[in-house]
Amino acid sequence: MNVDFDRLTNNLNIDSIRWDTYKGKDILPLWVADMDFQSPPCVVEALNARVRKGIYGYTHTPDSFNQVISHYLYEHYQWEVDPDWIIVLPSVVSGLYTAVQQLTKENEGVLVPNPIYHHLRLACTEAKRNLIEMSLQLVENRWVLPGRELPEIINSNTKLALFCNPQNPGSTVFTREELRAFGELCVQKDLWICSDEIHAGLVLEEGKKHIPLASISKEISERTITLMSLNKTFNFPGIGLAWAVAENPALRKAIKTGLHQTIAGPSLLAYTASIAAIAEGEPWRLQLVEYLRKNRNLITSKIEAIDSLSIGKLEGSYLAWIDCTNLQHPNPHKLFLDAGLALSPGSQFGNPQFVRLNFGTQKTRLLMALDIIEKVGHTKRLQ
Repeated sequence: MNVDFDRLTNNLNIDSIRWDTYKGKDILPLWVADMDFQSPPCVVEALNARVRKGIYGYTHTPDSFNQVISHYLYEHYQWEVDPDWIIVLPSVVSGLYTAVQQLTKENEGVLVPNPIYHHLRLACTEAKRNLIEMSLQLVENRWVLPGRELPEIINSNTKLALFCNPQNPGSTVFTREELRAFGELCVQKDLWICSDEIHAGLVLEEGKKHIPLASISKEISERTITLMSLNKTFNFPGIGLAWAVAENPALRKAIKTGLHQTIAGPSLLAYTASIAAIAEGEPWRLQLVEYLRKNRNLITSKIEAIDSLSIGKLEGSYLAWIDCTNLQHPNPHKLFLDAGLALSPGSQFGNPQFVRLNFGTQKTRLLMALDIIEKVGHTKRLQ
């Protein structure tokens, strides 16, 4: 298989949130975290075959699905998961909200990294939980947990820790030692853990691999709900599916609350896409990762040449967390938007002096974005 990731796709007239938001404007939209590439041919073919059957009735999880997921987790992460530990969900986001609501009570504390994907924060604030921020630190150009300061912010009212690996938006792929230190702290402090690992299949740093937090030890596993999905890796979030892994029966019961009642299950096409991606999508994924690495290298070299911007190491995902502090502008997001580039505002993730760039796009589009970034950065240097 030889995938042409450079081929431009037409993203208009398909009801795309990312593209339709700026439809009719001379703005390049590289914000919402879906990619501009077509899904793997195996997924497209499987969906076409299923659609041609012409019967779209109520569905249930395929009998062997949990076994397929279990085998996938072992093959890719050497993580032994009993199929009975797996709960199929419509999305990682629904799992985040359910975990917060079921594992904590109103006004109890939840540890949340900063910066972080905004739904981890919203899951807490909308449920009226106390948000306790773990401010990530840039150490050796990697966004990592605050280390020695972390135990000091945990009190008797803290019941749950939310985690994200690979980190969104910081891109860190945590090491085994970093995961063990965090997990053992949660065990020591008697905290539940909910770990968002949706970008597990998108490790870009050569020589690194994704390590599920719950795979570190049985003690950590007994406290952890792991949320995973193929939606991001194989680019079908619009029809996607997620799953939770929980060794502890009490956690499985919690994450199932409302499922098929107030929370709808995945569609039949979501099962079709996920099974096809697992069965035949690996060659496509490997080529995608190599393409994203090249995009990452372009971004890194460009940003490092602009004095008014900086960026940490991009280890995983297709999201670049760009520090705009030296632009000395109150709203960097608007500054880039006025120049013709839509990025995600840093305020969405906890720091308004940053922006997040989605580089899951064709090189041609990325180069256009980097030209705009360079012009904005250069203009501010001259002022």
